[in-house]
Order: sequence, then C-alpha cells, then structure tokens
Amino acid sequence: MRIPLSVLDLAPIAPGETAQSSIATSVAVARRAEEYGYQRVWYAEHHNMQHIASSATSVLIAHVGAHTSSIRLGAGGVMLPNHSPLVIAEQFGTLEAMYPGRIDLGLGRAPGSDQNTTYALRRDPSRADLFPQDVVELQAYLVGESRVPGVDAVPGNGSRVPLYILGSSLFGARVAAALGLPYAFASHFAPQALEAAVATYRREFRPSAQLDAPYVIAGVNVIAADTAAQAQDHLQAVRRTVAVALFGRGQSFTDDEADLLVRQGAGQHVDQMFTYAAVGTPQEVADYLVDFQTVADADELITAHQARSPEGRLRSVTLTAEAMESAAA
Repeated sequence: MRIPLSVLDLAPIAPGETAQSSIATSVAVARRAEEYGYQRVWYAEHHNMQHIASSATSVLIAHVGAHTSSIRLGAGGVMLPNHSPLVIAEQFGTLEAMYPGRIDLGLGRAPGSDQNTTYALRRDPSRADLFPQDVVELQAYLVGESRVPGVDAVPGNGSRVPLYILGSSLFGARVAAALGLPYAFASHFAPQALEAAVATYRREFRPSAQLDAPYVIAGVNVIAADTAAQAQDHLQAVRRTVAVALFGRGQSFTDDEADLLVRQGAGQHVDQMFTYAAVGTPQEVADYLVDFQTVADADELITAHQARSPEGRLRSVTLTAEAMESAAA
C-alpha cells in the first residue's frame, strides 16, 4: 500500500526571484501535487523572513485554491498566539465556504519571530501559555458551540474545519493527545524529539468527535532528482541558502562567501536541521521514505521539497510520487 504523501510548501523566494514569482511557483507545485495524488499541501506562517512568501497564510491558501480543484489545502501552520481564535475561525471558515471539504487548519504555538517582530505583530508573549485554551475556543467556533456568549464565527460557525496540532516537542504531542486531534511533527527542521513525541502522543491519545484513533504526520526534507549528482548540487545550494538565512545577519553573500559560512560552523547547524532528508535518485528517495515512515511511526509523510530552483522543486514532487507509486506496486 502506498504511503500517503503530502507537500509542505515553504513558499521560498529564491535568489533572483520575487514574491510574485514565488507565489506563482506555489500554484504550480500545488497543481503538480494534485496531478500526482498527494493528499494535501500546507503553508506555514512566517514573519519578517526575506526569503519566505507565506506570511499571509490564509490569503495564499485562497489563491492556490482558485487554481486547483480537489487537493486539500491548509496551514502547517497558523501560529495561534499571533491571532485571536475568532479571527482564525472566520478566516478558515471563509476558506471552507469557498472550497468545501478541502481545507485543513494546522495550529502551532511557536513565535516564529524575533523580539522586534513580536512587537510589530502586537503579540503578547504570554499567549503561548494559553495555547491549549485558545485551541479549544477556536474549535468551539468551528463546530458551532461558541464558548463566548453571543459571539459566533461568520463564516466558520458549524464549518467543522479539521484541526491539526503542530509541534516539535512533547508539549504539542500532549496537547494533541488530550484533545483527540491529529499530530504533525516538524521533523523537517527540528528532528530531536521525533520518536519520543510520537510515542507520547500515541500512548496518551484520547478519542474525540473529530478523530477516533491517533494520526501522525511527520515532516521530511526531500530532494529527488534524475541523478544523484544533481540531487547533491541542489542540497549544497540549499545548505548555503539556509546558512545565510540563519547566520547572514541580513547581508548578501556570494556562493563562495556562503560556502565559507557553512564551513565555519553554520553547516553543522543546518545539517542537524536536515537530519531527516531523502536526497538522491527517485529510487534512493523512495527507499529512504519507506524507512523513515517506520522510524517516525507515521501515518502520513509531509514532504518539504528543498531543491534550489522552482523547476527542481517541481521535478522533485513528480519523481517522488512516481517512485513511491512504484515502490507500492
């Protein structure tokens, strides 16, 4: 049986690209994923990151929805402490009204930003401590059982948009288990607690109206190319890009300067983030993903295709799907 596959589109703005071209690539990626049988495409909320175009997550989902017909679309995730539960219920209720049966809402509690960005968002840092309560309030709006007297989400009231808890630690695992919600682990960039968190979630899971048994989605980096050499070229370019984004202090770097940054220690940090990465030919990628599903004890894999160019990402989406189909035959 084929492992359910999805796509986590980080909406990267590659060197020489604009936000406009990045969004056009996101549409192309979603259409390709739909064509090749992926379950869903998710977009993550990031702020003040020069190379990521998914800050207005619900707007991006709405745009991609208009250019696709059947694939599920959602947030992976919305950082709920940045918002009021009512506003998110209204946004995703609107999306569900536009694209019935196709919308997911993944929720995280990480700030996803620095102190200045936290201020610019008018975010109260203490809201992260109230994440479980905010999830419950949001869910109540979506199922038509508002916990705030006289206040409903319109649209959203009774839409029952499915919720997913995102996490990279045991905290998120326990919230998802206690609320009986699916759990998505961010092993594509924070791999350390993967096995412990999934085990905790499965052990502590309590059935709910949304879900009667545990369901785990695990993130994994993927670079599938026609040759192993091409895949490695993409990987080295991505290592440079991530190193500069994390440690470049907003400066522009040539490839040689970025390589020096990687060698000076940034590469070790990037490689640790990329602990779980399927890189190589289609067969090598398929073999890796089959083994990774076992390690992660996952019901579904969400793949972050990390090639250095839009064409490389689209090719990786295609080759991965074809290889996994062959592996399941």
